[in-house]
Amino acid sequence: MKTFFRILIGAIIVIVLVGTFVFLYQKSQKKPEIFETRNPEITNIIKKTVATGSVVPRREIEIKPKVSGIIEELYVEPGQMIKQGNKIARVRIIPNMVSMNAAESRVNRARINLDNAKTEYDRYSDLLKNKVIAISEFQKYELSYKTAREELSDAENNLALIKEGQTRKSGETTNTLVTSTIDGMILAVPVEVGKSVIESNTFNDGTTVATIADMGEMIFKGKLDETEVGKIREGMPLILTIGAIDNDKFDAILEHISPKGVLENGAIQFEIKAEVRLKAGQFIRSGYSANADIVLERRDSVMAISESLLQFKGDSSYVEVETQPGIFEQRFIKTGLSDGLNIEVISGLKKDDKIKLIKTFSTQ
Repeated sequence: MKTFFRILIGAIIVIVLVGTFVFLYQKSQKKPEIFETRNPEITNIIKKTVATGSVVPRREIEIKPKVSGIIEELYVEPGQMIKQGNKIARVRIIPNMVSMNAAESRVNRARINLDNAKTEYDRYSDLLKNKVIAISEFQKYELSYKTAREELSDAENNLALIKEGQTRKSGETTNTLVTSTIDGMILAVPVEVGKSVIESNTFNDGTTVATIADMGEMIFKGKLDETEVGKIREGMPLILTIGAIDNDKFDAILEHISPKGVLENGAIQFEIKAEVRLKAGQFIRSGYSANADIVLERRDSVMAISESLLQFKGDSSYVEVETQPGIFEQRFIKTGLSDGLNIEVISGLKKDDKIKLIKTFSTQ
């Protein structure tokens, strides 16, 4: 019985020793490296630069009143479509007291002159009928009477214009009515009924009653750094990305590059403008922020690889191509246009070649 236990213990010891030896041997073996590979792909390579800015209407104007006064009525609200000549607001004039007093005094003087001229006219008219005077003498008093009558009419119209913003001869209150000068959409109405407004003149820009724009013709206005502006030219295509509109891009054509740069945040910036090509039914709100990808150069449907696969030797570039499982060879290639992530492969590779990633992975 004792012999059996001795044999059993010896066998266990042998098994443990053999197992330990096998484990240590396997542990000492070099772990094989497994390399991930990538195939070339057919894609579009677009080299571009980015300008930041916003999308605004090409025609956006501020409507200002012709007279100073108080907003008496408003006929529009933001978002409403309007035609040229449509009413926007009515202004009630608060007359200048000095001007009104002078106008009233002029009316009184004109009325006195007219009364006097009419008296003379009537008297000499009777003398003419009785053939006491010649017609040539009568015509002087007739002219004086007509002149005095016209002077009174002008004085009354001037007084009405100061007090009401219109003459008695006019059929409409053309000065007190604020009307649209273009067809478009009301973007903003920064006044309310009862607010004072000032007419536009040489010394004052005047109060904006409404802002109107043609929303069917939009442009991108942005800024581009001086290091990039030399790479672009008018007529280049742009691809607009608008932050407020997800999963949609807009085409545009560069139409203006400012000839003068402006210093902003320590760098010279040049303003650019581009015509936005809206599709049927598309609508963009004024003032949306946008990024414009300006296409400097592009290659469509070309073989390309990730730039991270490239390695360099001197002035030449190469990749490591798998010839057999786990075996790679250097393959020098000729490259073309790059977009910063992918690069065009002109020659040296085939579509089914497996290219080794520079990063390696080991089994655990």
